[in-house]
Amino acid sequence: MPGILGKKLGMTQIFSDNGLVEPVTVIEAGPCLVVQRKQAKKDGYDAVQIGLVEERPARRVPQPMVGHFQKAGVAPMRRLTEFRVESESELAAGDQVKVDIFAADEYVDVTGTSKGKGFQGVIKRYGFSGGRATHGSMFHRAPGSIGQASDPSRVFPGTRLPGRTGGKRVTRKNLQIVKVDAEKNLLYVRGSVPGPDNGYVAVRRAKRG
Repeated sequence: MPGILGKKLGMTQIFSDNGLVEPVTVIEAGPCLVVQRKQAKKDGYDAVQIGLVEERPARRVPQPMVGHFQKAGVAPMRRLTEFRVESESELAAGDQVKVDIFAADEYVDVTGTSKGKGFQGVIKRYGFSGGRATHGSMFHRAPGSIGQASDPSRVFPGTRLPGRTGGKRVTRKNLQIVKVDAEKNLLYVRGSVPGPDNGYVAVRRAKRG
C-alpha cells in the first residue's frame, strides 16, 4: 500500500536518540478501509480507493454514494482518496489499511489544503519588501510598476499582483518519518505539513529523493 489518509493534529517537538530536539508534525493516520479496487481491464488504470474511518459517521450521503459504500460492505465515510498500485496488488474492498505500513526513517510526501488567508496584498502574498516607511513617502505596501504606458500598454500575464492567498492543494515532499505509534495510529513527521490542525492530509511514500 503506497499511502494512507489522516488528520493533522498539530506540531510539537521530541528528542532524538542523540539528544537533539526535532520539530515534528503529529498525524493521526488511519485506520482506513478499502472502498474500491480499480483495475486496468475495467477502469483503465490500477488504483485503490480508501476511506478514513472516523468517530463521527458521515451524514447526508448522496444516494449514489450509499450504493458505492454498500457494494464494498463498509459504512459511509467522509473522506475518500485514491492511490495508484501495481496490477499484482492483492488489496480488495473491505481490507483495512493502518499506519504500520510505514516505518521510522522512511521518507514520505504529504498533501493537504493550505490555510486560506483571503484577499492579500503583494507583501503578504509574495514577500515584496514594499517602499520606504518615512514621512511623505506615499509608497508603503504598493506593488510598484506593473506595466508600461505607451508600449506595450498592458500588464503581462503572470505578473505578481494582490489576490486570494492560500486554500490550495499543497504537497510537501521528502519529509522524514521520525516515529510510528501503531497502537494510537500516530505518525510523527519531521517539519511542517500543509493545512490547519484537524485538516485532512494524504501521506504517501516519496516518489523521489
